[in-house]
Amino acid sequence: MLKYQQIAAEIEQNIEVNDLQQGHKLPVLETLMAQFEVSKSTITKALDLLEKKGVVFQVRGSGIFVRRHKRKGYISLLSNQGFKKDLEDYQVTSKVIELDVRKPTLEAADNLNIGLDDDVYYVKRVRYINGQTLNLEESYYNKEIVTYLNREIVSESIFHYIIEGLGLKVGFSDIFLQVGKLNEEEAMYLGLKVDSPKLNVETIFHLTNGQPFDFSKVTYNYEQSQFFIQANSQF
Repeated sequence: MLKYQQIAAEIEQNIEVNDLQQGHKLPVLETLMAQFEVSKSTITKALDLLEKKGVVFQVRGSGIFVRRHKRKGYISLLSNQGFKKDLEDYQVTSKVIELDVRKPTLEAADNLNIGLDDDVYYVKRVRYINGQTLNLEESYYNKEIVTYLNREIVSESIFHYIIEGLGLKVGFSDIFLQVGKLNEEEAMYLGLKVDSPKLNVETIFHLTNGQPFDFSKVTYNYEQSQFFIQANSQF
């Protein structure tokens, strides 16, 4: 990952962690240059990248501002910090179905860029919003990076623990969406009928150095799920 991409990821993470809202003014260019010890062109590239992603907007002569206007109850499909923060006004709980250390599947090893003999934490859980099933999650965490998980951590926000507890810097993610129908197992966990509509979201999360650490497959309950994406008209 190039330097400006790393800086962009750190600025975006700071916005998420500090819950900066729409219109919050970020430090001026000179301050950012001093903070990251880089040239003006590097900071400019980082801000341009964030603007294209819909994280900030720049007003000539006024400064750089956070672009974050969300509706309550909507989950960002582009967030790298987990979705619990998007639903902070709601009660989000988890039921842990499985948590163990195992060898990855071929699919997980390929997406995490690890070997079949490497260890991963496997997490399977159901998430609830105000007591209603929201989704079914299956996640594989590279144990060399995410060195420790327990049921208490997995019952809460894994990403909060990864960032605050392990001190890891989450960078970018690759997201793949698929619409389909629930199979028998998915329907059972979500409390819906077999063949009900579903949205599958597969995500590969990377650190700021580009190393993948989490491969997750999430099946959403169509009755409880609402999503948003911030887009930018500039090309």
